[in-house]
Amino acid sequence: MLQDLLTTHKSAFKDYTELRAQVNTTRRVSLVAGNMMANAQVSEGGVSARVYRGGTFGFASAASYTHEGVKNVLSAATDNAIFMDSHVKKGKPPLPGVKAGNQPLVTTPGADIPQSLLVEFAQAVDALVVEKYKNLSSRTVAANILDIEKLLVVSDGMDSHFYQPRSMIYVFMTAETADGVPVELMRSLGGFGRFDELFTNPALLTCELDMLYESLMKKREGVYAEAGLHKCILGSEMGGMLAHEAVGHTVEADIVLNGSVAAHNLNKQVASEMVSMVDFAHTALGKPCPLPVYVDDEGVQAEDAVLIENGILKAFMHSRDTARQFGVAPQGNARAFTYSDEPLIRMRNTAILPGRDKLEDMIASIDNGYYLVKTGNGQADSTGEFMFSVDEGYEIKNGKLGKAIRETTVSGVAFEMLKTVDMISDDMHWDSSGFCGKKQAMTTGMGGPALRCDINIGGK
Repeated sequence: MLQDLLTTHKSAFKDYTELRAQVNTTRRVSLVAGNMMANAQVSEGGVSARVYRGGTFGFASAASYTHEGVKNVLSAATDNAIFMDSHVKKGKPPLPGVKAGNQPLVTTPGADIPQSLLVEFAQAVDALVVEKYKNLSSRTVAANILDIEKLLVVSDGMDSHFYQPRSMIYVFMTAETADGVPVELMRSLGGFGRFDELFTNPALLTCELDMLYESLMKKREGVYAEAGLHKCILGSEMGGMLAHEAVGHTVEADIVLNGSVAAHNLNKQVASEMVSMVDFAHTALGKPCPLPVYVDDEGVQAEDAVLIENGILKAFMHSRDTARQFGVAPQGNARAFTYSDEPLIRMRNTAILPGRDKLEDMIASIDNGYYLVKTGNGQADSTGEFMFSVDEGYEIKNGKLGKAIRETTVSGVAFEMLKTVDMISDDMHWDSSGFCGKKQAMTTGMGGPALRCDINIGGK
């Protein structure tokens, strides 16, 4: 656990200052067809300081987390702020004040997990796959841990001690179609928590692996989607990707200031009246978020940011600096991934809120369309235009699920497509297995319900 070497240096703060110590520990084991392809443990840590003066920031970081190292980065950041202010001369007012206090650890780091535990568990899962699933041409099993611990001391705001453990098992299965074309599906299992708490017995993953294999066998016999605009149901993972990539990034205030589509749509209708979307801090609908944030890296106590309410764009996500520019209160969206990164405006746990419809009723309501379940990757730009892959999907024929479909894509413009949403399922599912790649990596949660909408789908 990080020792507090920061608080004693708080008396040296002259301007608005953030002082942060951080350690990221990554562990990874990967087996391809039973062969060990990766077995690594990396720990990256140090201390950074950021100082604000007159509208500019001075930043410095060092890998040496000692009293001397803290003193040096604080001095360097202060010098950088003075230099920037003297040359840029923005002459801006102070950053907005926020609630002061101290946020202690919510989750406490436990004993170190041996690398051998990941190796043995991955090997056991791989053996289970070999024993049960006979029609595979390839398989990959990966076990990953990412532990992030931070200490933060600020001149104005919330000091905090933060620990976020994320533990994942990734299973990839590949089979071949009758004409020799490989098809693949993947499942990610796990989320927030220690590896030894989330994964106690490989046999407990059997149900998920059975569903993965069954879906792959259906995909192996799948057909190509018919290209064009279709009435579709986006599963929670697809809806979560849309909320994050095609909507969430456009309403980050730094991107808004650079001209995103959201810039001129505040308080305007951007979606169906059924659609509400929130960037949750740490609790969603009475339950813990997949990756909770209590205080951001600017010392702002994290609060939920209501982005879309009944189809109306209500707010953007902010840092302290953009909050000052827009004249609003920050809600804790400024985060840094490593000690040497400066805080950026980032999503935390972003989702469209559930509705009142049952998924089975949504499927029954479509005569000819598609149920799109899983996405592998996607991209979107500041106009809200997006294109996502579809790794798992199914035809809908006369209100019933039909054949699986091969890989395809969906595309559109988010704020136009969301206006076609006319049914939303009453359930909520989260995913926190990946990273957001805005300038620096970041762990985020995304998810939501299933959405019925009109969307462009690719064909063969």
